[in-house]
Amino acid sequence: MFTRRKLLTALTLATAVGLAVSGCSAASPQASSAAPGSVDLRMTVWTSNKDQLALLDSIAQSYKASRPAIKSITFDSLPFADYNSTLTTQIAGGNSPDLVWMGDLSKDLISAKALVPLTDRLKATPEWGYDDLLESVTAEFSADGQLFAYPFSNSPFALYVNKDLLARAGQKLDPAGLTWDRVSATGAAVHSATGKAGFVVRDFDYSSWNMLATVWTGWGASAWSADGNSCTFNSPQMTDAMRFLHDAAFVDKSMPGPGTKVDFFAGDAAFTVAQVSRASLLDGSFAFDVLPLPKGPAGAYSVIGQAGVGVLASSRHVDEATNFLAYLTNPENARLLAQYFPPPRASLLTGDKLAENNKKLSAAQLQSVVVDQLRGAVTLPNHTNPAEVAKRGKAALDALWTENADVPAVLGSVCSALDPVLAK
Repeated sequence: MFTRRKLLTALTLATAVGLAVSGCSAASPQASSAAPGSVDLRMTVWTSNKDQLALLDSIAQSYKASRPAIKSITFDSLPFADYNSTLTTQIAGGNSPDLVWMGDLSKDLISAKALVPLTDRLKATPEWGYDDLLESVTAEFSADGQLFAYPFSNSPFALYVNKDLLARAGQKLDPAGLTWDRVSATGAAVHSATGKAGFVVRDFDYSSWNMLATVWTGWGASAWSADGNSCTFNSPQMTDAMRFLHDAAFVDKSMPGPGTKVDFFAGDAAFTVAQVSRASLLDGSFAFDVLPLPKGPAGAYSVIGQAGVGVLASSRHVDEATNFLAYLTNPENARLLAQYFPPPRASLLTGDKLAENNKKLSAAQLQSVVVDQLRGAVTLPNHTNPAEVAKRGKAALDALWTENADVPAVLGSVCSALDPVLAK
């Protein structure tokens, strides 16, 4: 098991080796000094979706066709639950991929200088259009004025609505001015009338507490200070937000309690909070709507989940990997990838453009829940040493999910658990 110190040491050593081997040259984009058929590129991903992998492979084959040096480009699909540990083990063991998808591991990779800076290379790539990137979505993968990963997926969280369940319960929903209090009341009514769940925060499961940022941000709460050095779970805003969630589970019964597995997309709940990209799970078995997140006491807000793709400095083919990344993310390929992953490019961010390749959501829905939400959105909580932060937070928060929990006391214990890690 990697501690943060072991992880950073492994990444730093692997990076040093990679830089020594590659020279990390500043060759012009598209250029390669490698011999024909001598370069095998590998990119780790966490998707196992056959359509997404087929699209990636088609882009890779198109690129390879006109680059004699490239022998193969493979996409190594790693299980999402073990992705970070598997990737860091590969890097530390000298089996580093060339390109990586990354989520909450990004801060550790950037901190360890394990990623190749991309800004100059992308700006030098003809017609790539670096100025097309939205600053609001590049911030998570930037440091010291450099972009270290292209934010290929910027998926806002939205409220999915099962209109059939609401109708069965005699409930109507006015999207205008929708609030969390209204969602909870409607969810409780649906549960009482049908036995189905009210609202579900997808992927939370009383374990992945960072997913609750999709709710608590509506109260103006955050997990830690802006500089990341101190815990703010004990703030009045977080206390009110967690009281709302606790009451929803144990008093109002509008949110399923611990140990209850509920799948909105199987028709088991009136509402779910999930990323827009989850629309691919809708199978037509019930009438649905998708709306921006409800307002909280602090007003309207937006939360996005992000994934980036970068080049590891430990790659044996840094130049070729960086050139392929530039091709994979150029305007045309970004347009193709947008059918699954909301892009960071302003030129592609209209409801009509996104609808060109989206089979589930209309242009109006995409405009409302994607385009209108990206500017000013906050990301899910992300910190260096994400595994340790997540583990400590969960251990302390477990005490909240009992009927008679003392909410302020539990949140105080969360900060006692997190502050020593955050301070490092």
